[in-house]
Amino acid sequence: MGELNEAGRAAAETIRASLSDAGLDYTEADPGAFAVNLPGQRRLKTACWLIVGTRGLSIEAFVVRKPDENVAAVHGWLLAHNAKMFGVAWSIDDVGDIYLSGRWPLAAVTAGAIDQVLGSVLEYADSSFNTLLELGFGSSIRREWAWRTSRGESTANLAAFEGYIRRHEPDGEQDG
Repeated sequence: MGELNEAGRAAAETIRASLSDAGLDYTEADPGAFAVNLPGQRRLKTACWLIVGTRGLSIEAFVVRKPDENVAAVHGWLLAHNAKMFGVAWSIDDVGDIYLSGRWPLAAVTAGAIDQVLGSVLEYADSSFNTLLELGFGSSIRREWAWRTSRGESTANLAAFEGYIRRHEPDGEQDG
């Protein structure tokens, strides 16, 4: 990464102070290149990158890998939600992994804006996580649930998907 200009240095200082004030775990690999971990509930941690450039701030957060199934439905869901979002939008990379991405002018980088965009990233990643997993990895979730229950294994870390599993049981059968 190159040397930051005056506007970039000011934006980086604002980001640094905002992350510290919020008590967030972050690293700054290069001046103006921040990696911050946003703690969630459904998605326990969302890694978000804030990269200060010569004219703008890039925001990117990995949410979920490329769906195994129902790719068109997953992409349709993402596009349908983009119009309602603030500061970032759903995007996919060249292998199909799903991200939240945004670009902001350096003049818009204020403590309030950083708080707002990180809040948006956390809300969108966390609130959408289970839905994206159900849409894109439903068969895998159902297989894992069946395998564990057939062996009497714990399904504790799949508990968030119990309703989904029950809705997709053949002929509406419900296991005890």
